[in-house]
Amino acid sequence: MTSRRLFLAGLTAGGLAAALAAPRSAAAQTPEEMLRAGTAGERFDGYMEARDPGAASAVAAINAKRRAVYQERATQQGVPVEAVAKVYAGEIINRAPPGSWILQQNGSWVQK
Repeated sequence: MTSRRLFLAGLTAGGLAAALAAPRSAAAQTPEEMLRAGTAGERFDGYMEARDPGAASAVAAINAKRRAVYQERATQQGVPVEAVAKVYAGEIINRAPPGSWILQQNGSWVQK
């Protein structure tokens, strides 16, 4: 198996679930809820971005959790954390609900 395939095989569904997860409290929204409401969007680099100031703290918590997952996978695979994040970004964007806002690498927002 090529190193690229090994790298991709190392990114398990469990890791993706952890990267998508958000802390849950009475006031917290899940990533999917924020995407559906348009208060946050997904970025090309595997992180979320708040589109509404009220979502900033929830997005920061989600991104911290994602960063930890990406770092763990990067260490396991011996690759840069940015490479792991970009692989996850594709999966996260694919799983985002229709109508989600996606920040492209050129800085423009598009709706899925």
